[in-house]
Amino acid sequence: MDQLRPSVQVAVVMEREAQPNRWEEWRFKVVDVVAQEEEFGLEPRVLRDDGRRRHTLHPGFTLELFRDEAEGYHLNLTSGSPVWFVMWRVDDADPSQAQPEMVSLSYNEAGRWLDAQERVDNVPLPDDLCGWLQAFTDEHYRPEPKQRRRPQSFLPPGQRH
Repeated sequence: MDQLRPSVQVAVVMEREAQPNRWEEWRFKVVDVVAQEEEFGLEPRVLRDDGRRRHTLHPGFTLELFRDEAEGYHLNLTSGSPVWFVMWRVDDADPSQAQPEMVSLSYNEAGRWLDAQERVDNVPLPDDLCGWLQAFTDEHYRPEPKQRRRPQSFLPPGQRH
């Protein structure tokens, strides 16, 4: 029987800065992750645009917690400053546009995205969601037992690495 995974609906706010320096036309960054509200709708919309900086709300993300990511959640929670991880991409057809692709709370998942050369930003995780994530992690995270390795000097020469 498939159990429902704990989840939360969120929206991502991204900033686009025009000509931040002489080498870049555009610079993008994630500035916030907020709880999804019904009035957000499902399409991105500009919240503010002063000609230099534009903030766009990207609604409609579902963040689900997975038991096999419990170690990644634990690492995020014990980092000292738990965060949302947001993977985003620049539009190939229009380099003046970027959009978030995925949202996670797993340090390990963010590491896999970075290993795949994706762009990943993080923003602080609110305290109420830290408690929600901590409860899930406490229930599902089991650290692997440490195994003592025998020092190489005690092994026969043919078994040394």
